[in-house]
Amino acid sequence: MPQRPYVIDQMISAKSIAARIEALAREIKSEFSGADKLVVVGLLRGSFVFIADLVRELDDLDIEVDFLEASSYGDSTESSREVRILKDLRGEIAGRNVLVVEDIVDTGHTLARVTEYLRTRDPAKLRTIALLDKPARREVDFKADFTGFEIPDEFVVGYGIDYAQANRNLPYIGKVRFTDG
Repeated sequence: MPQRPYVIDQMISAKSIAARIEALAREIKSEFSGADKLVVVGLLRGSFVFIADLVRELDDLDIEVDFLEASSYGDSTESSREVRILKDLRGEIAGRNVLVVEDIVDTGHTLARVTEYLRTRDPAKLRTIALLDKPARREVDFKADFTGFEIPDEFVVGYGIDYAQANRNLPYIGKVRFTDG
């Protein structure tokens, strides 16, 4: 399916993202201080840049990284609301502290479904973090434990977030503005 023509307007700078990640890391270190190990679970694919920067800031904690892939978008700009687990964790989380890292909470379906799924594995503590939160779009009662930025109802790309697999490599968060009317 061909993409609609669009331009990208910068919304959150790379510098602002870096500063916010430092602050979030301090909150997470406080939450998990004294823990044996923290399993940081990145939700693929959108969180890969965020998780890389975040775990580098969690240098005081003993970290293990794992990934889970869930999808509700495909190549569309709208959630299908049907969350599918495409790739499961490699490691066990029973009795362990877990932090789920998401790029953006939009309708809330994905993160709600993933946390429900992971709770069945009996982690000691399960927390969530989202770089972006779009509360105007929420359809389920879900709020991440840690949030980078609250944003308006705009379609965004950059810093790992894509539109039909494009623009993940932008160092900032940009608002997509379609130019075809």
